[in-house]
Amino acid sequence: MSDPVSAARAARENLARGLGALQSPGIPPQLMAVAEPVAQAMSALHRIEASQGAATAEAGPAALAATRQALATLQQSSGQHPAVDHALEAIAGSLGLIHQLSQAAPQGWQPQAAPAPGYVPPAPYPPQAAAPQQYAPQAAAPQQYAPQAASPQYAPQAAPAHQPPPAPAHHAPPAPARPPAPAPGAPPAPPVVPAGTLRLEAELGAHSGTNFYKGLSGNDVIDSGGIFIATYQIPPIGQPLSLRVSMPGGYEFEALGIVRWTRDTADGGDGKPGFGAQFTQITPEGRQLVYRYVRNREPLFHDDL
Repeated sequence: MSDPVSAARAARENLARGLGALQSPGIPPQLMAVAEPVAQAMSALHRIEASQGAATAEAGPAALAATRQALATLQQSSGQHPAVDHALEAIAGSLGLIHQLSQAAPQGWQPQAAPAPGYVPPAPYPPQAAAPQQYAPQAAAPQQYAPQAASPQYAPQAAPAHQPPPAPAHHAPPAPARPPAPAPGAPPAPPVVPAGTLRLEAELGAHSGTNFYKGLSGNDVIDSGGIFIATYQIPPIGQPLSLRVSMPGGYEFEALGIVRWTRDTADGGDGKPGFGAQFTQITPEGRQLVYRYVRNREPLFHDDL
């Protein structure tokens, strides 16, 4: 078999082209179910690349099973849309490479090594068990105050009345009043928008080009994804954003984000132009609104590996 890392990378790039074709406008909604096994296969191939081939024996069969599942579904819908045929061709082109990866582990691969000789896990714990001995000197702390109890320094103050009278006491001015703390259960303050932040509004609908997305490195649409905003006015990568997100039913929330990737019509893809933004600050209420929306509409997939 050829270099497993190169084979896994080539197969994953073919799958990424197929996944991009499946997100084209006009694709039958039932075919979006194919995106999930394709994403699983790409994630397994990425593990082979990241481990320099050490994960081939475990991740190769997983990628093969997911790819076969996606192809079986696409073959039943061949001819319904030109993008379906493009996706079928790209995913089928990766099958031969993935089949080779699933047959054998790479040269020199060994199971996970045992712990190094002499390593004894409980070793760090005995010193921690003896920690209370360090506090023994603190138990004797009251002895440090014994000289103060005698108060020899104040004996002259009890001398005869020819000593000058003590100066009148001066009262310190009152401390300024502190602002009252917010009441329990009060709504959180809006996020503080830093200077240089671009303000945008994102409107989400049942079939809008704007949609939430998640990457292949995780399943959470917020922690491992963000929001794709369909627009021809694309800001540069790294641009801080202040987003006002509107949803069906009159729901909306505000959040801060940053541009992570862009998609232009000049890239030759079938999807709409726009950019993907990752949330950097979002309220718990906004997070719940995002989760409610993606339960009713499948988010986009973006190859962030």
